[in-house]
Amino acid sequence: MRLLINIDVPDLDAAVEFYGKGMGLKLERRLFEGSVAEMTGAPSPIYLLEKKSGTPPSAGSSQRRDYRRHWTPAHLDFVVDDLDPALAKALAAGAKLEGEVQTFRWGRQAVMSDPFGNGLCLVQWLNRGYDEEAD
Repeated sequence: MRLLINIDVPDLDAAVEFYGKGMGLKLERRLFEGSVAEMTGAPSPIYLLEKKSGTPPSAGSSQRRDYRRHWTPAHLDFVVDDLDPALAKALAAGAKLEGEVQTFRWGRQAVMSDPFGNGLCLVQWLNRGYDEEAD
């Protein structure tokens, strides 16, 4: 099994710029007549899908896409070697920090959103990472 990650964005060029400059990903190629960008540099490819605000997320849905900051039960965690320079780079590219950087036994975490309202975190492992919390 492989994992593909898809992120809806209202402006594909702006998203390619953010995920390139802010998260260190590389534009691999454009697909579907330029409406999808494949970004590489993470263990799984990340596909940015241009979907205009106000459009339905699926056939028959009464919901509409809204790119203001929103909560979703799924988000991306980007694991980095050093949180501070990675955070500075993400913020300079347009990410929004949501609270203070937190430190736990397992690591440091910056909770953020991308310029399109999608949640993401930067994580720096300390000690044994999540294994610090294992029984």
